[in-house]
Amino acid sequence: MGWYGDHIVPRLVNKTCGIALLEPLRDRVCAGLRGRVLEVGFGSGLNVPFYPRTVDDVAAVEPSDLGWKLATDRLADTSVPVVRSGLDGQSLPFPDNSFDSAVSTWTMCTIPDVETALREVRRVLAPGGTLHFVEHGLAPDTKVQRWQHRFEPVQKAVAGGCHLTRDIPSLLDSAGFELRDLDVFYQDGTPRIMGALSLGVAVR
Repeated sequence: MGWYGDHIVPRLVNKTCGIALLEPLRDRVCAGLRGRVLEVGFGSGLNVPFYPRTVDDVAAVEPSDLGWKLATDRLADTSVPVVRSGLDGQSLPFPDNSFDSAVSTWTMCTIPDVETALREVRRVLAPGGTLHFVEHGLAPDTKVQRWQHRFEPVQKAVAGGCHLTRDIPSLLDSAGFELRDLDVFYQDGTPRIMGALSLGVAVR
């Protein structure tokens, strides 16, 4: 990703995604995770404090060495075994049906080939396994969508390839998931072009 992507973006994400405003959403998303869990886009481990007791262990997919380093203190404070197990969500190094649950928080916006990544997540989930997610993406209102399309090139340049206009529910549907729960809303305290969120659970 270059020097900016390797050294600045992980710190930027750690700060902006680590604000207290987002903690209730992380708590909602992680509720219900169970057994062996795959976390795609582990980052600096911001979800670690919210893993429920029903989680046995976590395989963390994270391409950034600095992101993993920034997770050190959070990993030290949890009793859940977490192992960095892959670098690329588009090619997961696990057999089919390996996981009971998966979690993705503010990650689908930056994966270059998100369609392939979602098919990979579905492949490694056991039948009936669940993908828990909260993602920002395409707004429900056309006026906001127009501004998202205008601002997206800047967002991608500043935030490590982050897209503003991905239709998260449609992507999950196209990857073969069944949406069991879905809440679409604007995050309070966030500009609407960045704060149009989809939160829910999709089933393999």
